Amino acid sequence: MKVLIATDKPFAKVAVSGICTEVEAAGFELALLEKYTEKQQLLDAVVDVDAIIIRSDIIDAEVIAAAKQLKIVVRAGAGYDNVDLEAATAAGVCVMNTPGQNANAVAELVFGLLVFAVRNFFNGTSGTELKGKKLGIHAYGNVGRNVARIAKGFGMELYAYDAYCRAEDIESDGVKATCSVKNLYETCDIVSLHIPATAETKQSINAELLGLMPKGGVLVNTARKEVINEAEILAFMQERPDFKYVTDIVPGNDVDMKAQVGDRYFTTPKKMGAQTSEANINAGIAAAKQIVDFLKNGVDTCRVNKK
Repeated sequence: MKVLIATDKPFAKVAVSGICTEVEAAGFELALLEKYTEKQQLLDAVVDVDAIIIRSDIIDAEVIAAAKQLKIVVRAGAGYDNVDLEAATAAGVCVMNTPGQNANAVAELVFGLLVFAVRNFFNGTSGTELKGKKLGIHAYGNVGRNVARIAKGFGMELYAYDAYCRAEDIESDGVKATCSVKNLYETCDIVSLHIPATAETKQSINAELLGLMPKGGVLVNTARKEVINEAEILAFMQERPDFKYVTDIVPGNDVDMKAQVGDRYFTTPKKMGAQTSEANINAGIAAAKQIVDFLKNGVDTCRVNKK
């Protein structure tokens, strides 16, 4: 069996070493494609592989068609919208993610962005504190739970909404479950987004929803670019000079956002949620272990596509 690490943004060396240990201990061969600049390089590399580990790399129908022996793709991270699930399913390829491995890294970034925002981006003016503020966690998965854990240390009042998580499970963590998305936004001073990009959620964070938030509201997005209605958030922020938006995903209208509401808006130059040594290592090694368990034992616990 041959396992390919295909990463245009490479894993840390220690992560690659850990992956190699797992793969070779199972008796498999490891191949490495890093910092590739053309899709053809990826297409050539997948021709004879049984498994692929990726980060934000695109595995579309063309890549899957080129990988005739492919059995499994593992996205080292939580999001997996960079993999064509329909094409994978049609080809009999299992797709997995590594849930929870990046969760603490993303949650810590939320508070880095949040402190920066409420202190007026450290511009020398008087800001506000997080203690006593109502924090809404939109989606209570692995990252949302870590956000709640950290927020307790700041003395915040916690609320969460998740259509797929039972209210009693949320409240068992000392977090108040809201009855709807609208109720979350109208209740909370700050909302932290952790929803995936799906047909249901794309562009769902719009002016109508944000307009429910109290004066001085802050939106933190470390989830996905696609869930934001970018045109509406710009128009909304022009009408609501009290509102701030911070994210680690550069919006498509970044230039306009900076020009028109730049004193209340901040984005990192690239997605930073999982960019820690610890998350890098954890996700890479988890991906390798999942591949070995799948190829040897048929275990597909973290599968995200249909069989």
